[in-house]
Amino acid sequence: MKTLIRILLVLVLVLLVVAGVGLCYLFLVYPVSQPPSAIKIEATPERLARGEYLALYVSGCIGCHSEPDTGKFSLPIKPGTHGKGGELFDEENGLPGKIYAKNITPAGIGSWTDGELLRAMTAGVSRDGTPLFPIMPYPHFGTMAEDDVHAIIAYIRTLKAIENTIPARTLNFPMNLITRTIPGPASFKPRPSPSDKVAYGAYIVNAASCGDCHTPIDDRGQPLPGRDFSGGQTFKNLATHFRVNSANLTPDADTGIGSWTEQQFVDKFKGFETPSNADLSPTEQTQNTMMPWTQFAGMTREDLAAVYAYLRTLKPVTNRVTKFPDAQPGGGQ
Repeated sequence: MKTLIRILLVLVLVLLVVAGVGLCYLFLVYPVSQPPSAIKIEATPERLARGEYLALYVSGCIGCHSEPDTGKFSLPIKPGTHGKGGELFDEENGLPGKIYAKNITPAGIGSWTDGELLRAMTAGVSRDGTPLFPIMPYPHFGTMAEDDVHAIIAYIRTLKAIENTIPARTLNFPMNLITRTIPGPASFKPRPSPSDKVAYGAYIVNAASCGDCHTPIDDRGQPLPGRDFSGGQTFKNLATHFRVNSANLTPDADTGIGSWTEQQFVDKFKGFETPSNADLSPTEQTQNTMMPWTQFAGMTREDLAAVYAYLRTLKPVTNRVTKFPDAQPGGGQ
């Protein structure tokens, strides 16, 4: 018996040593990161205009880092909150912990260098070396054209400073360790010519991270193979707790956008360009959506047409989605 106890104690000791070495390796080697560059981005009028367009209407930077008006359709940005941060993303939407959008106004990042912002946005490593959780879509931004990311940074610098202390995130085990392994160097790619509608549409879809919301995932948060853009991922409005499922964007004729014309697709977005300021009734809230229609409506018709052209090239996937599962019978189908 004593011999068995000694053996068990030795095994426990070995496991503790191996675990300790593994943790040391994880914290010493990851995240894979390069020092921030010494770049200084010039805020030209052209760059600021491009950055405003991307940050507000394409890449969702301002939408995620502002306060949403949960009482109105599509959760538009509350006036005067642009970039202040603080929105919570947590377990109710399938995330492994509590993650808060950072304050990206000059009150929050005014002391950051352009190189530090560029590294955080495209390589997923914060100023202090902390790995960012990829709800911040740095894997997408890191494959955009570098001059487009520069434009976003230049525009963000112009936001009104808003003091707002953001709580620290908490990630559940083991994601708190796995997150360290996700960041990697950016691999910038040239922006395709708008004349190549499919390639340019793919570029805009990546910049807008459309697939992150419109691809179904398993119980571990991993995309289901062969189901890209087929919809059905569930989101919950944290203010009302009503659910909404993302739409099928594949060109399936019955359950996706296969029967849509380009004009119908573009008009669907542009119809929200002038949002209503009306507060939704309790019944209407059951059919509210987290799809940022009122932000994407600011995209040009040419860019939206390019998005449509790219989506039409995807593999059709049959997946009939009930958009609003908490709506009253007959509503939201």
